Amino acid sequence: MEHQTPFSYDQAMKRIEEIISQLEQDDRGIDELAVLVKEASTLVKNCKQKLRDTEDTISKAFEED
Repeated sequence: MEHQTPFSYDQAMKRIEEIISQLEQDDRGIDELAVLVKEASTLVKNCKQKLRDTEDTISKAFEED
């Protein structure tokens, strides 16, 4: 079984902000832009899933009462 590092929503959001800042600079080559956009896309997908999972956990917690 593969060992995964725990996903930190806050760290992912910070990294997304860093990427956005880098993308706003005009001195990036197309290859670097592609890598940054792909990384940001993956982080956004992970954050969305984390939010859905958290919402489900909270909903289930209230259903049990």
